[in-house]
Amino acid sequence: MSIVTFIDPLCRNLCPLEARVLSNAVRTLPAATRPAIVSVSVNPWGDTRANFMADAKHWGLGAAWLWAIGPRPQLAAVWKEYEIAVQVVTKRVTGVAVREIGHSEVAYIVDRAGYERALFIYPFTAADVEHEIHKLDSSS
Repeated sequence: MSIVTFIDPLCRNLCPLEARVLSNAVRTLPAATRPAIVSVSVNPWGDTRANFMADAKHWGLGAAWLWAIGPRPQLAAVWKEYEIAVQVVTKRVTGVAVREIGHSEVAYIVDRAGYERALFIYPFTAADVEHEIHKLDSSS
C-alpha cells in the first residue's frame, strides 16, 4: 500500500500542512505496515535537492516520503491520470521568471495492485488517513 499525493516543493501555503498530516499519519503506524508516501511534484522548476532537503527538515517529512519528479510532460501525464488540476502563472519580477503554482490538494491511498482505494481532499486529518489504512489492512 502507498499514499500518492501532489505537492509543490516551493509551496509555503497548504502543501507543508498536508505533508505534515500525511507524515504524522504514517509515523503512528507500526513500522511493518507504514506505506510509502509518493509525492508527485507539481512544480518541476522547483525540483532541486536543496528544496527537497529543506522541505524534509521544515515540514517534518519522514523516511517514508519519496519525491516523484521528471520533465513537465511526464509529470503532466501523471496529473492527468489522477485528475489533478495544475495551473501555472508565470510573472516577471526584476527580470526573473517567478511561477505561482495552483493545484488540487489531494492524497490517494493506492493498494498493492495499483487500485485507488481512498481519496482525501485537503483539509483532512492524520486520524482520517490512519483509519482508512487500518480499514484497508483488515480487509486484505
